[in-house]
Amino acid sequence: MNKIALLISLFCSVASAAIARAEIPGQWNLVWSDEFTGNSLDSSKWTCDEGNGLVLNSGQIVWGWGNNELEYYTGRPENVYVQGGMLHIRAQREEYGHCHYTSAKLITKDHFAKMYGRFEFMAKLPVGKGMWPALWLLPQDNAYGTWPSSGEIDIVESRGQEPTKVLGTLHFGSVGSGHDWVEDDFTFPPGQTINQFHVYDLVWEPGVMRYYVDGTLYATKRWWWSSSHPNVGGRHDRPDDSVVNAWPAPFNKPFYIIMNLAIGGNFLGNPDATTVFPQEMLVKYVRVYDKADGYGEAEPPAKQLGN
Repeated sequence: MNKIALLISLFCSVASAAIARAEIPGQWNLVWSDEFTGNSLDSSKWTCDEGNGLVLNSGQIVWGWGNNELEYYTGRPENVYVQGGMLHIRAQREEYGHCHYTSAKLITKDHFAKMYGRFEFMAKLPVGKGMWPALWLLPQDNAYGTWPSSGEIDIVESRGQEPTKVLGTLHFGSVGSGHDWVEDDFTFPPGQTINQFHVYDLVWEPGVMRYYVDGTLYATKRWWWSSSHPNVGGRHDRPDDSVVNAWPAPFNKPFYIIMNLAIGGNFLGNPDATTVFPQEMLVKYVRVYDKADGYGEAEPPAKQLGN
């Protein structure tokens, strides 16, 4: 495809997503955004994570980011750049840092974090076995303890080998064997895939999370829990009130934004001979809004999962 045809294709994809988007209820005021209109990544908003592992408080490294991922994240222009009014996160097959793949992971930690609001992305996600794009949030400070006690909000993630579906997930619980989560998925209408531009929204209010794709509400979450005690509770097993942090913990603290393109790992399996490289996740914009009339008291938790 020549450059003119490619630009026309990208413009049509963006325009189509914008036209298809329904209005999300409520009055919202923009408080933070990146429209990626320049020629470089804005270092006042984003930091690039680097490497292939988590460094624990003890100094121990957990390789593969705890998921047996295969990529080495860099801040090189080969892996992350701004061009044509979009952010490009590019995954490549190459030998780097003792890994066989490179990619990028951008975070707003120590630049921007927010509690409650509407978090919106317009993005085009890559397809192919082993491709794992994600737009998500983590707590600025682990007020309730290390993961998952202080929570994780996955606004959208996908498995590249399932191009017609995205997922929205909350992780919470307690450290160790007490990890719990709730997950919902959205299947695109016929003729649409993740490899087109779509608008992904999370509306986060006290005691409730609502997930949207192109303005369509597909999940409402009102059940989670957090304990600062290790190894209590478990999968869909909320422990006794005596060891649970007050509702709506852990989702009542500021969280920061993450955008990354992972490769392989436990969530979806590794690339195979059918996976084409390089791959790109394109992000047209990231916008965060506050509710104009405020948030009020927390909605009560659901009596049980699914309510």
